[in-house]
Amino acid sequence: MIDLRPAGYLVGWLVAVLGASMMLPLIADLVMGDDQNAGEFSAAAIITIVAGASTAFACANSRGKSIGVQESFLLATLVWAVFPFFGALPFIMGSPNATFTDAFFEAMSALTTTGATVFVGLDDLPAGVLLWRGMLQWFGGLGIIVVAMVFLPTLRVGGMQIFRSEAFDTMGKMMPRAAEIAFSLTLIYCLMTFFCFMAYIFTGMEPFDSLVHSLTTISTGGMATTDASFSEYGAATHYVSVVFMILAALPFVRFLQIANGASRPFFRDSQIHGFLLVIGVYTLILSIYYAADAEGGFEPAFREVIFNVTSIATGTGYSSADYGSWGPLALTLFFTIGLIGGCSGSTACSVKIFRYQLLLSAIAAEVRRVHSPNRVFTPRYAGRRVSDDVMSSVMAFFMFFYLTLAIVAVLLVLVGLDPVTAISGAATAIANIGPGLGPEIGPAGNFAGLPEIAKWILAAAMLLGRLELLSVFVLFTPAFWRG
Repeated sequence: MIDLRPAGYLVGWLVAVLGASMMLPLIADLVMGDDQNAGEFSAAAIITIVAGASTAFACANSRGKSIGVQESFLLATLVWAVFPFFGALPFIMGSPNATFTDAFFEAMSALTTTGATVFVGLDDLPAGVLLWRGMLQWFGGLGIIVVAMVFLPTLRVGGMQIFRSEAFDTMGKMMPRAAEIAFSLTLIYCLMTFFCFMAYIFTGMEPFDSLVHSLTTISTGGMATTDASFSEYGAATHYVSVVFMILAALPFVRFLQIANGASRPFFRDSQIHGFLLVIGVYTLILSIYYAADAEGGFEPAFREVIFNVTSIATGTGYSSADYGSWGPLALTLFFTIGLIGGCSGSTACSVKIFRYQLLLSAIAAEVRRVHSPNRVFTPRYAGRRVSDDVMSSVMAFFMFFYLTLAIVAVLLVLVGLDPVTAISGAATAIANIGPGLGPEIGPAGNFAGLPEIAKWILAAAMLLGRLELLSVFVLFTPAFWRG
């Protein structure tokens, strides 16, 4: 029988820390003279701290007990399932006085770094609310890096075990403890956020906007401080954002290796090569396609293309233009690139580039086997053979991902959404991208007008997608609770 107490103890203290972090947006509201909203943040912080600490104390007799595979699955899911309830409190108790459904949707979207929003009139919201949305995304981005590098490889989810095998040696010299890995990755994450913040200020962005956008850029979350997103900023800001979105979508462990004096793994990483190739090819095709009809010359068209391509490819979800009006080819390309994603071990979302590389390698091996049936062909990744268990995990992930996408899309149609909104909404939620397609949830719209049941379906899909599907689905199997 699984012991719930170790996971409850850790989740409790993490919730308490989340409550303590509400002091920062509270201070932001006080500085801006919004005492009433600051008071609501104070109440939300007290509730969250008390609830978290009480849970931790109730499970304190499990302190120091080791966490096994089952507890790791449970812990990862509980964090992303519980945090939105408390992260939503400031949205309910203070401005914008949202309903529970809208507040939970917004908090889940933020923590999963999806970036889909139901809030309108962002320009008029208190500074504390805007900062809190950015902080939730930043926490979610940091959390998924740790989960991706510490938990998922051990749990053998979706082929992630490939990054723990000695042959591939993603971690370089393996660090002795998960806590040491988490601390090092957190340091890199914080430094990158600071550099992004300073770069935004250098381009002329206001300090507060630079702070919030640095949080949502490095987390590839995409929640902005205005309804216009990035359309009101200049060329320099767009290019800075492109650079940091790409950096955030690369494996963070490579930055750690560079900091330790080993830059060679970064430049030889096939994930990085594949991801940059995808960005380059999509940008080239769309630049030629869009620039032919765009006004103002090639550079503005190229800038809009590379910014929006990078935003969707990394799952950030910023927008600088309504690419929904660029024509059917653009819509198709934006839809497909969102289902590719960035690199494993980054804040980026979706399927991840390494799985497509493994899939292509398996297809190539099968094609060669057809031509030469008496020879043995084995899929390879980064020049090394891929084991059968890795390929099985990857194939299972693809099956679950697209099957779940289809089920969510059908459910959304059944609750009244049109096919384009339903399919793109399902894709953007499971892949944690942000905007969908169509006039309602596209880059020029938001999710506010959707039925409440549709918002709950999408919120559940965001959770599934952020935790790589299988790590959540396994909790619903009887064998998990018996083991």
